[in-house]
Amino acid sequence: MKILVTGFDPFGGEKVNPALEAIKLLPAEILGTKILKLEIPTVVGKSLAKITAAVEQENPDVVLSIGQAGGRADISVERIGINIDDCRIPDNEGNQPIDEPVIQDGPSAYFVTIPIKAIVEKIREHKIPASVSNTAGTFICNHVCYGVAHLAAQRTAAGKPMKSGFIHIPFLPEQAIGKPLLTPSMSVETILRGITLALEAIIENNTDIKVSGGKIC
Repeated sequence: MKILVTGFDPFGGEKVNPALEAIKLLPAEILGTKILKLEIPTVVGKSLAKITAAVEQENPDVVLSIGQAGGRADISVERIGINIDDCRIPDNEGNQPIDEPVIQDGPSAYFVTIPIKAIVEKIREHKIPASVSNTAGTFICNHVCYGVAHLAAQRTAAGKPMKSGFIHIPFLPEQAIGKPLLTPSMSVETILRGITLALEAIIENNTDIKVSGGKIC
């Protein structure tokens, strides 16, 4: 079994991206599963192109993408990616698509196929805050969440089964400096532990568990 884990480069004026810093520290193997690590650009189109090339070369069983969600206080496991790019800020090459599809003529949305609730429960069992999220936004994180889910659906239909998923993580403590008071943050060590536990849950659970992960609003 092989899992490809992706992390974005810094964007939006930040000097670091906790997603990239955390995946750099992942071991090469977890529970007998090979862990492949890939830095991707925070750029429309190019991010998906780099993942697609790695998938074609490595044929992973799962692609798990990690992204920064400044302002969130926990490890957020995304449930769904939607077929829209509506960028509040330009990407790292100045692109700012507004109300454009990620994939022309693609379905409106894809549910991810990793065991999201098993992941959340495992992370929480180890005293790290985590939750199911029902929106990956409309910037490059959602672009990748949806685009990789589309790629996984295509490969699975062609007889090359692949699962996909996306996890958002908070700022690092140093990123909270100079931001509004009480801006949430999480240490890279805790983020790394959370991602490692998520990978263990993916390896251990072929199907998801049935527990409540819903929200009122």
